[in-house]
Amino acid sequence: MVPFIASAVQLAPVLMDKKKTLGKIGDGIRDASALKSKLILFPEVIIPGYPRGLIFGTAVGGRTPEGRDLFLRYWENSIEVPGPECEQLGKWAKEAGACLVVGVTERDTVSKTLYCSLLYFSPEGRLLHRHRKIKPTAAERIIWGEGDGSDLSVLDTPFGKLGGLVCWENYMPLARMALYSQGVEIYLAPTADCRDSWQATLTHIACEGRCFVIGCNQFLTVDHYPDELKKLIVEGHPSLPSSGGTVIISPLGKVLAGPLFNKEGIITAEIDPAEIVRAKMDFDVIGHYARPDIFQYNWLKKP
Repeated sequence: MVPFIASAVQLAPVLMDKKKTLGKIGDGIRDASALKSKLILFPEVIIPGYPRGLIFGTAVGGRTPEGRDLFLRYWENSIEVPGPECEQLGKWAKEAGACLVVGVTERDTVSKTLYCSLLYFSPEGRLLHRHRKIKPTAAERIIWGEGDGSDLSVLDTPFGKLGGLVCWENYMPLARMALYSQGVEIYLAPTADCRDSWQATLTHIACEGRCFVIGCNQFLTVDHYPDELKKLIVEGHPSLPSSGGTVIISPLGKVLAGPLFNKEGIITAEIDPAEIVRAKMDFDVIGHYARPDIFQYNWLKKP
């Protein structure tokens, strides 16, 4: 493999409007393509946005009709996989000649359940893979169901072994090991976390996995919310604003691009596969540093 350019696109979604958000994603793909990017990552649930500060009319033991209506609105602006939005994303990936990875809220066509999903498209425009987040965190469980783990896969692509986890899945050591054990080389971590502790997490993963790590977040303030939703945001909610923090990190923990804060934008870096080999000289979590005589980890994919 030869070095290539990777990009992460930090956007503000048009919250609760999948059509307008999809248009912004298209603009971001074209801008990244102009930078010669061959891998383009977008944030967690950029479609239809991460609904920070909204409680959907819930309390322990209670729900409201208004909250159910808001959930319906979020559901209606989520996407089906496959579906027309996937077709459009695939066309844009093909036009860019790049691997495209986008976080979406996916609605299941049978059960109607929503999932926090990560979609992978090939440079030829084909939907390669869908990963459903296996554990939504805290109040996220009101919105999203749990993935079954059958899609914890690393993909062979022209640009290396590509895989990822969404947001706090990355705090699950065995989920990370599921990717490490498949030889992940470019580790994607779309998120909704903009704290300093998240930056430390991404650096740790890069050093632990001896892989490139690309983290991507939304930039979101109260001003990005439709007027009728601003009054529903819990006053003083600590998750707003989301300042971003999109970053690209080398296999030895060096920041190559970013972190980008307090604005929309694109970061890019050269990904040189030789750096992975150099980094594994003294540490390889699934190789010479693994001690399989003491520790056993059997990663069995579900049928």
